[in-house]
Amino acid sequence: MASKGSRHRNRRPKYRVGEPPGTLKTDPNALPPSLHIIAYGPESYREIEEPNLDNVADLRKQWPVVWLNIDGIGDADTLMRLGRVFDIHRLALEDLVTVHQRAKTEDYGNRLFVIVRMLESGEAAHTEQLSIFLGNGFVVTFQEHPGDCLDPLRKRIREGLGRVRTMGADYLAYCIIDTVVDAFFPYLDDLSDKLDTLEDDALSRPGPDIAARIHEAKRNLLVLRRAMAPMREALSMLLQDTHHMTDATRMYLRDCYDHSIMLLDMIESYRELVGSLLDVYLSSVSNRMNEIMKVLTLIATIFIPLSFLTGIYGMNFDPEVSPWNMPELQMRYGYPVFLGIAGAVAAFQLFMFWRHGWLSSSPAKKARVKSSDGDAAP
Repeated sequence: MASKGSRHRNRRPKYRVGEPPGTLKTDPNALPPSLHIIAYGPESYREIEEPNLDNVADLRKQWPVVWLNIDGIGDADTLMRLGRVFDIHRLALEDLVTVHQRAKTEDYGNRLFVIVRMLESGEAAHTEQLSIFLGNGFVVTFQEHPGDCLDPLRKRIREGLGRVRTMGADYLAYCIIDTVVDAFFPYLDDLSDKLDTLEDDALSRPGPDIAARIHEAKRNLLVLRRAMAPMREALSMLLQDTHHMTDATRMYLRDCYDHSIMLLDMIESYRELVGSLLDVYLSSVSNRMNEIMKVLTLIATIFIPLSFLTGIYGMNFDPEVSPWNMPELQMRYGYPVFLGIAGAVAAFQLFMFWRHGWLSSSPAKKARVKSSDGDAAP
């Protein structure tokens, strides 16, 4: 799938109240249409870049199936001409230029109109609108940008792989939708690996970037859910269509519908996981802060009695005035004795901290637990 990160993304259109239905308002910054045709039958195929629309009618007579793909929807005149050639309803043309549509299926009598959201390549999840028109012996697809996930399908048509060249246009429409749906699986597999790494980092290395990565994952999953939930409904409607879809094609559509349900289940599972990751991250940060406060508290606790002793002997008393005025100041080894007492007090406190298991892990406590486990063992 070609990367589209640097391409222009169509902005959400501004609706004007009172405009007649079927009005085409294209984005002035949208790309101009670029046409590509693949016409095929069981024995051979023909591929034409930038075909002349006047010859499309002859191609439809010569070949069992004609697939016309249009990249870019920035020229209303070209779109109107395509609508006249393939007898596309103006309301459907309005929907295809009004991007950011939900996936849906609409029956216009002799034409079936399907909109799906196609996943773009890249780290962040972005989708573009793919509009599909199915008629007798032809499929017309409209994309916002060049580049898509349909190259494997084109390869199957060119090389005669599978059954696509022996089936009708309805099977081609199914193959396009199925390829678009299956393109979500690699992205979700990659996202699953990233979530596993994110979970490990949230537990072991809860840095300041973890929260940003969690929120980015939530945004990506929300984009995927908004694309896939309506697509499941559109596929359900396709399964009920007996006018444009043959029984053989609808059998394959059931498999595509199952894939959409599987994708939604995966998306919902990952959303729950991401929601719990934020709690894990906050808990890890809190635990880390508690460990830091524990170390600082132990250090402060050790220096409390030492500060008390140094405070006493830092007072200005004169032992020559009274024998009760700190006689220790006259001791020959008073300073070393004081340092020894202070060191002994600190060592005793550290021993008591270790004894109660307040210093990381207490060997004595482990020994007691091991001894009790040994007594309980059969």
